Amino acid sequence: MSEMAKRQAARGLKLSDLLVTVLISVVLGVVYHFWSSVYSLLSPLFFQADELVYGMWFLASTLVFLLIRKPGVALIAEVAAAHVEILFGSEWGIQLVLYSVLQGLGAELVFAAFRYRKFSASVAALAGIGAAIGSIIPDFFYGYVQDYAPWLLTAKYIMRAISSVVICGYFAYGLVKAVEATGVTALLRPVDPKDYAALDK
Repeated sequence: MSEMAKRQAARGLKLSDLLVTVLISVVLGVVYHFWSSVYSLLSPLFFQADELVYGMWFLASTLVFLLIRKPGVALIAEVAAAHVEILFGSEWGIQLVLYSVLQGLGAELVFAAFRYRKFSASVAALAGIGAAIGSIIPDFFYGYVQDYAPWLLTAKYIMRAISSVVICGYFAYGLVKAVEATGVTALLRPVDPKDYAALDK
């Protein structure tokens, strides 16, 4: 097998990658379900204040990618986590399927733009923004925001983007760094000095 073929095989999803993706997504799906309580707590502060924690619902896409670092896992993780949330009886029901697909695709496209070779906090933050952009489409499709004044609509999505940067970018990055330090990721993928260098960029 040529060196290029070996690299392509290494980048392909294995059964173990899928199992880890689903396992993490199950945990995050439970978090997603109970995050609604946190989301509601911020609502009384000011109108749309809950957008400041909205990014948590995109975390699966960036966290799993930073851990496994292979094409497709961002989308799979987000969709899987949403299905767990639905099974727990989410108030949003089947709408979450459309949200999860578009959010996962938004993150996946950002990672693809970097050819799945960048694993820094800034790239994860951009992927979080990509997921946030994906979430805007169903908002309009389901008619949630058509009546908002332009300034309010702008403020709403700026806060969502900030939340995505913080939670999906820097928080996810911090979690991965902590996991890296334990050596657990050696079970998911080989870790060498280049990996640590990529995280520090």
